[in-house]
Amino acid sequence: MSETTGVRLRAPRHRISRKAIPYWTVRALPGWVVLLAIEIAVKVLPDDPPGTWLVAVIVATAVLALVHLAVMPSWRYRVHRWEVTPTAVYTQSGWFDQEWRVAPLSRIQTVDTERGPWEQLFGLAKVTVTTASAAGPLHIHGLDLDVARQLVDDLTAATEASEGDAT
Repeated sequence: MSETTGVRLRAPRHRISRKAIPYWTVRALPGWVVLLAIEIAVKVLPDDPPGTWLVAVIVATAVLALVHLAVMPSWRYRVHRWEVTPTAVYTQSGWFDQEWRVAPLSRIQTVDTERGPWEQLFGLAKVTVTTASAAGPLHIHGLDLDVARQLVDDLTAATEASEGDAT
């Protein structure tokens, strides 16, 4: 396919918003808090509480939570990238499992913007680019709202000018 379209898989140029780092931290926090609360409740509430092994589990969970909350958001920020050229959309995402995707503009079917409550709180948006690919849509997470709006406008104009039939 790359020989006919001139599109090659490569690292995209643009980083996402730095606001994605606190956003991912806040999103990950409730899961750890709930897990620690359950572990502490099991230790404190029964008449015959489990032994010291549960204290070790609580400490291990707390350490894992701190490491995860300190490392994951910055790591994801360094990995997540995007770029739109006159011929294609490039994305790179993930942190342990990393995904690089490219979609020729002629294959784009729809472009959507999504903003959940946490994304609205941080002024972020996610752009979804749907193509005819069996691999599914491309997602660009952690964009500033204004950047996301401009990206959707640019992709809409570019796909209207494209001669492909998006299949």
